[in-house]
Amino acid sequence: MCITMTALAGGKALMMPPFLKAGDKIAIISPASTPGDQNPILAAATLRSWGFVPVIGEHVLTAYHTYAGTIEERCADLRWALNDQEIKAIVCSRGGYGSSMLLGTMTHEDFRLHPKWIIGYSDITALHSAMVCSGVMSIHANMGGALGSRGADDSVNLMLCNLLMGNLPSYSIPAHPLNKMGKAQGIVIGGNMAVFSNIGGSREWDFLDRDNIKGKDIILFFEDVSENMPRVNSMLQQLRLKGVLDHVKGIIVGRFTEYEPRDGYTDMPEMLSETLNKYNIPVCYDFPVSHDEDWNYPMIEGCPATLSVTPEGVTLTFKKP
Repeated sequence: MCITMTALAGGKALMMPPFLKAGDKIAIISPASTPGDQNPILAAATLRSWGFVPVIGEHVLTAYHTYAGTIEERCADLRWALNDQEIKAIVCSRGGYGSSMLLGTMTHEDFRLHPKWIIGYSDITALHSAMVCSGVMSIHANMGGALGSRGADDSVNLMLCNLLMGNLPSYSIPAHPLNKMGKAQGIVIGGNMAVFSNIGGSREWDFLDRDNIKGKDIILFFEDVSENMPRVNSMLQQLRLKGVLDHVKGIIVGRFTEYEPRDGYTDMPEMLSETLNKYNIPVCYDFPVSHDEDWNYPMIEGCPATLSVTPEGVTLTFKKP
């Protein structure tokens, strides 16, 4: 098993889990809300077509209020997937609500003992934050629903497959008129803006705690869905007041979906740029990370990368530590 390392807060080693090969087992679990009945079945079919062996968690379809089981049941599935050394990666069935409820019952040792990839987005951002704070990289990417509905040959899903097999991505996207030019190198962290804002202040699990990122080279990315513009602006100002924006080396703004422009702004990038473009760092807008499953490229949380924003376009290249 090959584990490579970089560093984050306090010199803590940040491990890159081993990549996969054909025949490896991948667990499908539900740490947040309950998925539809066909979600794990269809996701398993996609994983199987890629040459992996899917294993479905006991409580993947359990329903407890809006959650896929009680905290204890969801933690049990997550611990099983983390501790079973035959399982090499973990695909979350869906987001929704509830991942942050597991933090505290789960420990840093749970996430760190047998490093493996956790895959998901949206509410799964809480687990990505826990992983990075525990010293392990993870993957912000399409999960059970998109893997199943879009299938094995979908171009974005194939990006995830290639990444799991050890091919680190390099993305190139067109220029956006509001982009701030520049080049940055750092460790990529981020995800769903509302989720990491909600766990902010919990230093043990907050990968954007100022003490965690102070003096480190960080490239921050974020996106969201169904959040109105004043709420998003409030979350952005929270990052500013916490000092996060003073410490990051570059910012990647993903796509914001399911909102209505208001207050005289044309769209979310226009509003965000009023704050973000005042910083002397590269900023790009409408990067393909979002709740649009065809516009949600895999991002390796905790992995070193280079961000280049030029008049011709944007490139983001991940590299092994």
